[in-house]
Amino acid sequence: MFQLLWILLIGFVLGVLAKLILRGPQAIPWWLTMLLGAAGAWLGNAVAGWIGVRHTSGIDWIRHALQLGFAIALIAFVSPAWSKSHPSR
Repeated sequence: MFQLLWILLIGFVLGVLAKLILRGPQAIPWWLTMLLGAAGAWLGNAVAGWIGVRHTSGIDWIRHALQLGFAIALIAFVSPAWSKSHPSR
């Protein structure tokens, strides 16, 4: 149970950071921001493991950069599609 809460918390933090880094408004709800951030974290971990930098002897900066990069890419890709399918009222 706590692992799921941790994943969602990290997903929310990564999603918010990604939205702050991207230019312009991203008209997606908070729950989608959290899910895309969690997906970015999962993809970043997978790629970090694949290239052999998942566990290092200090802070895993490359892994964290990959996680944030994937969160940014996912939000940048999904936000315009969400805006088109859910126009603001």
